[in-house]
Parts: sequence; structure tokens; C-alpha cells
Amino acid sequence: MAISDACAPRGMQFGCPPLGEFLRGPALYGDGLALVGAITGAGYFVIGRHLRTGLPLLAYIFVVYGIAAIVLLAAALTAGLPLGGYQSDTYLWFLLLALVPQLIGHSSYNWALGYLPAAFVAIALVGEPVGATVLAWMLLSETPTWLQLLGGVLALTGIGYASRRL
Repeated sequence: MAISDACAPRGMQFGCPPLGEFLRGPALYGDGLALVGAITGAGYFVIGRHLRTGLPLLAYIFVVYGIAAIVLLAAALTAGLPLGGYQSDTYLWFLLLALVPQLIGHSSYNWALGYLPAAFVAIALVGEPVGATVLAWMLLSETPTWLQLLGGVLALTGIGYASRRL
């Protein structure tokens, strides 16, 4: 993944930076952070599966989302980031992000953890970048590259294959 992030396609070939520059570049660092995110996400699903068998959805998401809000607020304050002063349309986007992906999307995952194995629920997460790419194309006129399209096809194929196996 880091190679596809750092290298640029030129016709049918790739142009890549020298190895030293690649190892110091943001692509490898970002992919490392993504790996840490994947590991913590897996832990979130495993713990959530265990807890959701005994907790109703609203009680579970109230605690989980509340703790997340407190941690994020502390991180923003520690980093000295502004919590206000944005344009009014920015607040609309904040609200939409809270309602659609968080309350509907992630609460659906958390609901499913009460009834399905964590691995099965986590498979659905692989489709999030595909959905985000489609939304970026429709709403923001951001055309995906052929590598992103290929990745989307591979992700959806993997979801279909893994769903049949569980």
C-alpha cells in the first residue's frame, strides 16, 4: 500500500522515489498508522461482541460514544485545536457526520455485534472506503484513479468471498 501511495503511475509504468526518501516519506508512516488503526479496530469489535451480548444497544453506544467524545475533546484541547469559529456550513457537515456515519453507520455495526460474530461484522468495514469513494465522486466530483477502482473491486470481492465462508 505504501508503494501505491508513494509511487505515481506514468502510462503503464510506476515512478517511485529512492528507497531512503520512501522510508522517510509520509506514505509509509500513514500506512503504519492505518495498521495500528486496524489492530485497535479489531480489538474494538472483539470487545464489543463480548459486551453487546449482555448490554442493550443504547446503553452500549452511550458509554462507547461518550468515552470517545471525552478522549477526542481532551486530545483537541491538548493539541490546542480550535473548537469553534468555523463557517456555518462547516457546522452542518459536522452535524451530518455525527448523524449519518456515526449514529447510523457505526451504531449499525454495534447493533450487529449483539447478534453476529465480530469477524463477520468487521468484514463489512472493508466496504467503507468503497462507499466513501462513491460519495466523493458523486458529491465532490472527485474522480477515482484506476488503482482506487481496482482496490474497490478487490475489497467488494473480498467481502463477498469472506461472507460466504462465515
